[in-house]
Amino acid sequence: MSDVKELYIIRHGETEFNRLHKVQGQGMDTELNDVGKAQAASFFKKFRLEGFEFVYTSRLQRSQQTVEAFINELGLPTKAMYELDEFRWGIFEGSRFDDFNADYEKMVQAWRDGDYDAAPLLGDAPSRVAIRQRRAIADIEANPAQKILICMHGRAMRLFLCLLLDRPFSEMENFGHENLSLYKVRLTAGKAVLELANDRSHLD
Repeated sequence: MSDVKELYIIRHGETEFNRLHKVQGQGMDTELNDVGKAQAASFFKKFRLEGFEFVYTSRLQRSQQTVEAFINELGLPTKAMYELDEFRWGIFEGSRFDDFNADYEKMVQAWRDGDYDAAPLLGDAPSRVAIRQRRAIADIEANPAQKILICMHGRAMRLFLCLLLDRPFSEMENFGHENLSLYKVRLTAGKAVLELANDRSHLD
């Protein structure tokens, strides 16, 4: 068995909350809207012959709906993990970003400054989410599949990439995360190399 893995990490397709600039988080189990479904179909059309061997998703339906064609039409084995769920945004979930933008920017700045325990009220801090994400990474590394598709969420994906690439959490903002954007990471003997970042050419 090769010690090389290719991880294709995508953010879920668009939901109505995305369109309306509302906060979702772990507590909002929203569905894909028509745009999101079209994005998922475009991604499947482009990558259906890529040779994925396994699919990971979060427990949230927007993540699972984005890759359901790989599971239902291609019959790929799959695993839905709480560890890949989005951050909990606490009291901000369901609100428009504009309604708490100042608080959000203050919190993001705290993360940039290295305060990884900062969190919205009743929400998650990066230090807390990292604990569960490390369990997901261990599961992925132990999986015998070599080409793996992972569908998750914007903020969670930013932190996940920091963990994979051994970068400080203060660099989360460096990872863009548009709907159905793709990151490709190659793992060789546990060392990760970023090969593709925030790519959406499959939606053209």
